[in-house]
Amino acid sequence: MATDVLPRQIETVVIGAGQAGLVMSTFLAAAGREHVLLERRDALGGGWLDRWDEFCLVTPNWTTALPSFRYDGPDPDGFMPRDSVVDRLRAYAAAISAPVELGTDVRRLTTRERGGFRLETNRGVINAAEVIVAAGGFQAPRIPAIAAGLPERIVQVHSYTYRNEASLPPGRVLVVGTGQSGVQLAEELHEAGREVILSVGQAGRMPRRYRGRDVFVWLVGLGDRGRLPTVDSLTSPEARYGGNAHLSGHHGGHDTDLRQFALDGIRLVGRFEGVDGKRIRFAPDLAANLRFADEFFDARLKIGMDRLIEETGMEATEDDRQTIDFEPPQVLELDLAAEGVSTILWTSGYRLDFSWLDLPILDEIGAPRHVRGVTEVAGLTFLGLPWQYYQGSHAFFGVANDARYLAERW
Repeated sequence: MATDVLPRQIETVVIGAGQAGLVMSTFLAAAGREHVLLERRDALGGGWLDRWDEFCLVTPNWTTALPSFRYDGPDPDGFMPRDSVVDRLRAYAAAISAPVELGTDVRRLTTRERGGFRLETNRGVINAAEVIVAAGGFQAPRIPAIAAGLPERIVQVHSYTYRNEASLPPGRVLVVGTGQSGVQLAEELHEAGREVILSVGQAGRMPRRYRGRDVFVWLVGLGDRGRLPTVDSLTSPEARYGGNAHLSGHHGGHDTDLRQFALDGIRLVGRFEGVDGKRIRFAPDLAANLRFADEFFDARLKIGMDRLIEETGMEATEDDRQTIDFEPPQVLELDLAAEGVSTILWTSGYRLDFSWLDLPILDEIGAPRHVRGVTEVAGLTFLGLPWQYYQGSHAFFGVANDARYLAERW
């Protein structure tokens, strides 16, 4: 999709051509606004290109419906694998004739004295009246500093670069983190025959099905009515970038209960806390973290879903979830060599990297200051950030709501 020459002057530049950028392009085109999307990758597919081989969505296929591009595939209640997600985004870009420039990396964004913006890219300079940053909120893999103290023989891999079980050396795998990626990868490695130790952090879990329907039926229903938790409900700025509540789309979709993992043979330990030579320490918080995961759904979402069912009269069964009464033993220290650990798989999330943004609008954790995507710099907005406004802002099913809000300000 790249042309030989970039436009040097244009009304609107969208930085990023993942789902957020493409959705924004739909609204821009509908408003007759001249625009171009700059995508640093050489191919369309956004961050989905960075997922591992066996990755699949945890949201049902029907949630990938986008403005002017409904899902009409054969399996609406299934869960797309990585390559199908990429193909869908490419089909969407083609359907809306998105003006994408691939292989175009924005290296500096600043304002111009006469108004508007100057974008310095690897392909030259573009001047624009407005800029919409749709680059997501997961830019650079985050590995804790304590990883530097691990023995050299230990292979360290972040989920960003991990692709498959066969690429790891023989031996036991320590997976660090229990957001969506960590829990899915621990389960996949275990099913592949690996011995797995899972370091449990403070991330919640959701049931795959609640009251007879996939949980996302109710989540999307709450989102459409503006009832999902908003960013104002979070306890700290850092909470915007915490691990997503875990569940799985594999094998037709299922719950991911850490207590069941322990019963199945995955060894659970607390939060990774430190390294002493060939020994690693874990915080004494396993029981508390498991309890947090267990209570997350009921504390954050259940009441809203029950109220939605009552108000709409939607068909629903009784709550028939089962609890697992098992307390794994607390482990505070492990000898890596004695345990045969060869690999540490970091599923510790991402850090922000807006270093190319040469404007004083970043907060204490390096995130852009904004209100529903609108910054204090006239003409500069964001789309697709985690918790940009509400819980679904970065997801397929939520990004259009935020894009519509921005479009209504024009």
